[in-house]
Amino acid sequence: MAKKRKRRRKYSRGSQKEVENEMRRYKRGTARSGRAGRGGRVKSRKQAIAIGLSKARKKGKKVPRRK
Repeated sequence: MAKKRKRRRKYSRGSQKEVENEMRRYKRGTARSGRAGRGGRVKSRKQAIAIGLSKARKKGKKVPRRK
């Protein structure tokens, strides 16, 4: 029987929480884009996830680099 390899996480649990919080804001309609929320309301799920990951990166959480 082949050995099962243990996979490493690409995203830390902390970054997962950051995205969860941003998705919650998006669903409530309070998520804003841009610096200090001046860019207007977030209109798509993808945009909300990207904002959450960006915030996690700024806090130093484990998140892959942007492409």
